[in-house]
Amino acid sequence: MRRVTLFLNGSPKNGKVVAVYGTLSDLLSVASSKLGIKATSVYNGKGGLIDDIALIRDDDVLFVCEGEPFIDPQADSKPPAGSSGSHTDWLTLNVGGRYFTTTRSTLVNKEPDSMLAHMFKDKGVWGNKQDHRGAFLIDRSPEYFEPILNYLRHGQLIVNDGINLLGVLEEARFFGIDSLIEHLEVAIKNSQPPEDHSPISRKEFVRFLLATPTKSELRCQYANLQGVKMVCSNAEGASLKLCNFEDPSGLKANLEGANLKGVDMEGSQMTGINLRVATLKNAKLKNCNLRGATLAGTDLENCDLSGCDLQEANLRGSNVKGAIFEEMLTPLHMSQSVR
Repeated sequence: MRRVTLFLNGSPKNGKVVAVYGTLSDLLSVASSKLGIKATSVYNGKGGLIDDIALIRDDDVLFVCEGEPFIDPQADSKPPAGSSGSHTDWLTLNVGGRYFTTTRSTLVNKEPDSMLAHMFKDKGVWGNKQDHRGAFLIDRSPEYFEPILNYLRHGQLIVNDGINLLGVLEEARFFGIDSLIEHLEVAIKNSQPPEDHSPISRKEFVRFLLATPTKSELRCQYANLQGVKMVCSNAEGASLKLCNFEDPSGLKANLEGANLKGVDMEGSQMTGINLRVATLKNAKLKNCNLRGATLAGTDLENCDLSGCDLQEANLRGSNVKGAIFEEMLTPLHMSQSVR
C-alpha cells in the first residue's frame, strides 16, 4: 500500500497523509474530504500534473487544486537568484473570494506609504491572515480592487465598462493609493453630464405646478419664467428664488389673484409683473426687482421687501401690515400704498 502527503495548492503547511488505492478519482475524493475542498487535479512538487494514479510513488508529496493553476509553495519564501532581500517574490491575494496573483514589489514600490505596502513590505509584520490555499485574505470588493492592482502594475488608470468609479475611488482611499485618488476624482468629474441651465418653458412650469400636490414643495429656483401666465394659480410655499419673469419683448408676467403664501422669490427679476390681489403673506421678496409692478390690493402682510426696487410700483389698496421695507433702492411714496 502506498501512502502520500497531500497539501493544498501553494501551501507547504497542514498536510494530510492518505493511502493511495483505486483510481485517480478515488484519490481526489479522499483529498476533497481530508482538505475540505472540491479537488479536481493533483500536481507533484515540480508542478507536474498527475493524470494517472500509477505515476504516484510511495511517500510522494502532492499538491491538490480546485481548478486553478499550480502555485509553487516555495515561491513566497525564496527570493530570486542575485536579489536577496528584494520584494520581487510572488504571492496570491484572496480579495472578497477572488484570487489575484502578483509580486510583492508591485504592492510595495509604487506607493510605499500605502496600506498595501505596509501590509506586504516585511513578511509577517502585519500578521496577514491566509486562507486554506495560503492566499492572503483581504475583505474588500474584488471588482473595485482590480483597477487598483493594475494601476500599481503599470501606472495607468483603466476601468472596465460597468465598474462604478466611485467604488474604485473609495477603495483607493481605503488602501491609501494617493496618486490614484487624484486621477479618479478627475475621471469622475469628467464623466458627469453637463449641468442643464436651459430655461424652462411656461408650458413645462404649468405642468410641474399642476402635478405637484398642494402639501408638497415645488422648487423652480433660477427658472426662466418670461411672461408666464399663472392667474389664480396656487403656488403656496414654492421656491421661486432668483427666477426671471421679465420678457424682453415686453410681455409681462401675470400672477393676478395667485396664492403665493410663504413663497420664496428672493432676488427675482419681476419688472412690470401683475400681482394684483395676489396673496403673498409671509413671502420672501428680498432684493427683488419690482419696478412698475402691479401690487394693487395685494396681501403683503409680513413680507420681507428689503432691498427691493419698487419704483413706479402700484401698491394702492395693498396690505403691508408687518411688511419690511429696509434698504430700499428707491424711495416708497405714500401715494403708492394708500388703501
